[in-house]
Amino acid sequence: MFSPGQEEHCAPNKEPVKYGELVVLGYNGALPNGDRGRRKSRFALYKRPKANGVKPSTVHVISTPQASKAISCKGQHSISYTLSRNQTVVVEYTHDKDTDMFQVGRSTESPIDFVVTDTISGSQNNDEAQITQSTISRFACRIVCDRNEPYTARIFAAGFDSSKNIFLGEKAAKWKNPDGHMDGLTTNGVLVMHPRGGFTEESQPGVWREISVCGDVYTLRETRSAQQRGKLVESETNVLQDGSLIDLCGATLLWRTADGLFHTPTQKHIEALRQEINAARPQCPVGLNTLAFPSINRKEVVEEKQPWAYLSCGHVHGYHNWGHRSDTEANERECPMCRTVGPYVPLWLGCEAGFYVDAGPPTHAFTPCGHVCSEKSAKYWAQIPLPHGTHAFHAACPFCATQLAGEQNCVKLIFQGPVD
Repeated sequence: MFSPGQEEHCAPNKEPVKYGELVVLGYNGALPNGDRGRRKSRFALYKRPKANGVKPSTVHVISTPQASKAISCKGQHSISYTLSRNQTVVVEYTHDKDTDMFQVGRSTESPIDFVVTDTISGSQNNDEAQITQSTISRFACRIVCDRNEPYTARIFAAGFDSSKNIFLGEKAAKWKNPDGHMDGLTTNGVLVMHPRGGFTEESQPGVWREISVCGDVYTLRETRSAQQRGKLVESETNVLQDGSLIDLCGATLLWRTADGLFHTPTQKHIEALRQEINAARPQCPVGLNTLAFPSINRKEVVEEKQPWAYLSCGHVHGYHNWGHRSDTEANERECPMCRTVGPYVPLWLGCEAGFYVDAGPPTHAFTPCGHVCSEKSAKYWAQIPLPHGTHAFHAACPFCATQLAGEQNCVKLIFQGPVD
């Protein structure tokens, strides 16, 4: 259908195998200051030329910090669980020829493949806003993909640092499982939600869970960084599926499988939809001037012909200065068509194709930010609760991370065609 890499299906020898892509929620196709190196809004995971996965091997129980240090300095991957001042369990990891490992986190050190920083709500217009203290872990999580079909991808909390270690200190939540192996949680946790029914217009939100360092699934802790872990959910796994959401406490990532992306609209398709809607010459019903969605490359600056909408009713107009009412808030106006009072905002086309669940025309806008996408995509995201802060959840626009409001969280737009 609309494939970003259709060649993959035709010539598997030429193109590297794509496992999937991670897309950061809250960005409309790129970071506000541009994508740079490992810091971008979208990261594709390809089969590596040589496997770099690891699997657990030897377990050491150690009573002195020196011995623990000696093991972790051997140049092998290891996870250290500090139980007390004089007892540490170190699990050594050995090379796994059947998997590729990709690491995500805030650190810019070389073990991190995809650098993620805190998403600022409404980031499109918020270049200056600085996060004073990030809640995203430097080595937040790792995704391990099978090198053989069906290329299953699994997620684990925590990533290995530059000395190939994961270190769970005395205060971290950790425990020994009945089968004897150690496990733990990271400070703010890695939460995952698999939508029920995949990533389609029919999907329903699933239940948010926490993933442990060894990849087991738990119910959520009482608060994000509580000492006490949730209950083990034995019926669920850490296997990612198309549409799975990964929350790192400060940024939420969407996982899209290669097959899912194959059936998703592309940037070219969205551009064609933009041109189609503009070719229909929608008009401002009051000023009778023709409106046009600005080019995808100009998504920061409000243009003269840009469509604006009253978000309570969905009527689309050109920009005008009237309709202010003394008894309403500054951003609230009265629609000249139907007299409904509500926010009046410029409309922006949602350009990040990975967030679309179908290839329908852009007919609906999120409230209150005014990002426009297909009806099914708008209704899908309007019902998804996303983690916010340490224990709140709310629906947000995937293109700018603004918390959604209004009756349905989105509104059907009413365009007026040309009078002639």
